[in-house]
Amino acid sequence: MSKRRKSQRAADTAPRKDKVRDVFVPRPFEGLADESEWIALRELVPAASAPLRLAPALVEEFGDRSATLATVLPMAAPAISKADGRVLIGLQRHQQSGDVSRDLAEALLCALRAEPGGQVSVPPLPGPGPRLQDVLVDGPLEISMHDGFEFWLDPGATDDPSVQASLERANAAIYPTVRMTAAKAAYWCRVPEKAHVRWVLPDDEDAALDALARLGAAGTLTLGEQTKFAGMFRAHGRLVPVWDLPEETPAADWEDPVAQFAKRYAEALATTEPLDAAGRRARQGLLGRQLTLR
Repeated sequence: MSKRRKSQRAADTAPRKDKVRDVFVPRPFEGLADESEWIALRELVPAASAPLRLAPALVEEFGDRSATLATVLPMAAPAISKADGRVLIGLQRHQQSGDVSRDLAEALLCALRAEPGGQVSVPPLPGPGPRLQDVLVDGPLEISMHDGFEFWLDPGATDDPSVQASLERANAAIYPTVRMTAAKAAYWCRVPEKAHVRWVLPDDEDAALDALARLGAAGTLTLGEQTKFAGMFRAHGRLVPVWDLPEETPAADWEDPVAQFAKRYAEALATTEPLDAAGRRARQGLLGRQLTLR
């Protein structure tokens, strides 16, 4: 029998693998109480964590296990299973499908099914199945901000020199970030030579854009003197405006300017009249200043 016929016969008898069809979901966190905070933790925040509550069906199957949401895990792993039964899932990871909510739910389920302390294997394309909205008891996120990634580790782990060195490298990449109290999902950060406030707006994109355009036409789009409206980007179906700030001014000094802007934004958002000519020009200008975060 020729080699070609042999390979054809082998191909005919080999089990066929069903191709996983990817589906893009533009608002993966839609329906969650803290949608804008989920987006902020995924796109803006280097080091933070929040406890998660498993849905009753998962508690019945796996027990009342401790689950923690982390902005990022070591090596951008999707999930970690600790020896004591705790599980962590990472928002920022290398491989993902078009539905971030489905990815995170699958990572959580894989971690719960894994042997405590063992390796967690998570498929890059999980296919149809439960999403975050199905596997969690929804509610506001109790976010803890961290200056470093020590929250990854078990007590005593830093006694290992290699672990300590790896942790120091990870911590060196963190830029200072502060969660603002003046507006939900607003964060101050300091990067080389400047600082920013970035705010994940909770509203429909078109309505939010119109509100920003009204403020732009009125000349009230900045956070005060020495600040600049740098632009905005889209993230998971929401707008995220960005302001450039003086590097040396601490985060606390921007609480009042952010609160005042939030009031102006809310008033502009509540306006129902169509944009006038100045507003339409401002809207076009905003669309031309969209940023790419990564």
